[in-house]
Amino acid sequence: MPSDEQQTDSPQTPYMLFYDGPLTCKTDIKGLEFDFNHGARIKVPEGNWRVKIIDQDSCLTLYDASTSNAVVVSSKKYYINFRLEIYRDNELILTHDFTPRHKKILLQYPCRSILGDTIASMPYAQVFKYRHDCEVYLTVHPELAAICKATYPEIHFITPDERPPDIYATYYIGFFFPCSERIYHPVDWRITGLQKTIAFILGLKPEAVRANVAPSNLTRTIKEPYVCIAAQATSQAKYWNNPLGWLETIEYLKNKGYRVLCMDKDRCHGSGNNWNTIPFGAEDFTGPLPLQDRIDLLFHADFFIGLSSGLAWLAWAAGKPVVLISGFSLPVTEFYTPYRVINYHVCNGCFTDTSLEFNNWNFVWCPRHQGTDRQFECTRFITAGHVQKTIDKLMTDYCVNPLHKEEVL
Repeated sequence: MPSDEQQTDSPQTPYMLFYDGPLTCKTDIKGLEFDFNHGARIKVPEGNWRVKIIDQDSCLTLYDASTSNAVVVSSKKYYINFRLEIYRDNELILTHDFTPRHKKILLQYPCRSILGDTIASMPYAQVFKYRHDCEVYLTVHPELAAICKATYPEIHFITPDERPPDIYATYYIGFFFPCSERIYHPVDWRITGLQKTIAFILGLKPEAVRANVAPSNLTRTIKEPYVCIAAQATSQAKYWNNPLGWLETIEYLKNKGYRVLCMDKDRCHGSGNNWNTIPFGAEDFTGPLPLQDRIDLLFHADFFIGLSSGLAWLAWAAGKPVVLISGFSLPVTEFYTPYRVINYHVCNGCFTDTSLEFNNWNFVWCPRHQGTDRQFECTRFITAGHVQKTIDKLMTDYCVNPLHKEEVL
């Protein structure tokens, strides 16, 4: 999955760590073991054994074969309500129905500090815990764990290289390529969106659940009304490529009485011949600041304006109204906001096109028009006027107007 501007790890950092260690569920028969730590796994000793793996919800036998001195592993690694049946000399020796209640469940998150993906998937860990009454462990980047511990106190946060003993089942929470494979998620995440894909991985209802992060400091440090923006991204297709868009919008916000604070990590970002600086006129609040500092900054902002990136997810989790500007992704990709800005009159939605696969190593990826005068038209033709009308609607909906404070108090 493409990372966002908050990623701080080196390119050599693996996206995900997969575990194929010793099986954790022992039996009274020496050499006969099982668990669900990389799909269903059954180890049988030497002899005349037969193993059946059944999906109880679909009433479907997924595997049924004879074996000896081997480990049988299901091809699917996402949540399935498994039933295991193990025979020796055609006699049923062991049955086991998947039962996570009161057991340790590990949700393996990406090793990299991918802000948007992690924020999108965080609330489902708690939903899974409540549904199955189990003990949930999350392997997540320490910086991201730090901002989630306060709002998810019942979840155990550990580092990616940790592994508690006696884990009953492990699920790998991420977005994998090639998208057409159905090994780690049962549906194509390009058409279900980031959040609903996590629900499918964990066998939960495919509905959006708002993540939750909290400020550490409730004291307002900036007296004047302000708006936070984020203009940087890890792919040029994500940028608002209208050359006057940010300039005119920032001037518009200032005329309404707002300070405009740019909270990107990088003041300048890009690759090759394509480099982007933060918009002229915005106040520079960039830098490698802790995420908690950005949450504290967002807490007192009237609203946030940004792209399809991690900081938009962070603002949404902080409870802020979000104006989200994107054309390369369709609204199904991100969280719902009534202030989504997209232009359907030009090419759009390549990220959610199942005939295409996102190339996150190509900074100027534009699969339909790269190298032509139509490149990045999806956001070049999002006008400042369109964004400004959306801002007006938001300000009306939330009754905010810095120039007429006495009227809205």
